Amino acid sequence: MTDLARLSAILDGLGVAWEPGAREGETVVTLPGEHKLRTVVSLHVGARALELRAFVIRNPDERHEDFYRFLLRRALRLPGLGYAVDAAGDVYVTARVPLGGLDEQTVDELLGGVLAACDEPFDDLLRIGFWTSIRREWAWRVSRGEPTTNLEAFRSELEAEDGAG
Repeated sequence: MTDLARLSAILDGLGVAWEPGAREGETVVTLPGEHKLRTVVSLHVGARALELRAFVIRNPDERHEDFYRFLLRRALRLPGLGYAVDAAGDVYVTARVPLGGLDEQTVDELLGGVLAACDEPFDDLLRIGFWTSIRREWAWRVSRGEPTTNLEAFRSELEAEDGAG
């Protein structure tokens, strides 16, 4: 059995939906979230290791130092995973696991870690790095009677600001 076939069997055993990726050796998994709608995870089987990459959030608009400090502090609690930033400043979670250690428990822990790294801090990352945009979007939607469903996580803070202003 090839390492790619072993990964597919592991994902099937975990009940995780997957599909072949665009690159040779790549498998793509989409994980549902509570704060972030979904997290797309690329699992690439290389010659010696499984490489994982998942997009977390785009480059923040503001408070860069606070934003990246928050991520670095969270990174201390991410076993086997790390945050990375690409040339555009977009944030990813990455991991590398030797193929010899590729088993159901490892993959399950990796995918659980990805959710912890991408989904759990998502609202906090938006507050830190995108608050001005969120306030503008809220004001625009409220002024036009548009739905504010996508801003529900921030409703109490935004309404408090509205009341204070």
